[in-house]
Amino acid sequence: MLEKVVEAYLVKVVKAAGGEIRKVSWGPMHRGAPDRFVMFPWGCVFIELKRPGKKAEPHQEREHARMRRLGQKVYVLDSIEAIDEWMGGQHDQ
Repeated sequence: MLEKVVEAYLVKVVKAAGGEIRKVSWGPMHRGAPDRFVMFPWGCVFIELKRPGKKAEPHQEREHARMRRLGQKVYVLDSIEAIDEWMGGQHDQ
């Protein structure tokens, strides 16, 4: 499964749940920043998408850690199942 399939599914389920989703363009100084910005009435999160079985690269992990230290929620999702699991827990936010 390609990353774009995972990404298309995320867009579909976020919109179906009443959220908004934006593709993020960070520029060359923020290499490793997450792919998507997701907004719900309870708050906003950043999502890094990967194809199944792939993990964030070290430079991405460093950027995600910087963002988390500033109180941002960053998730790395690599499959339709991971998206479903993440979405299932969003009512607890």
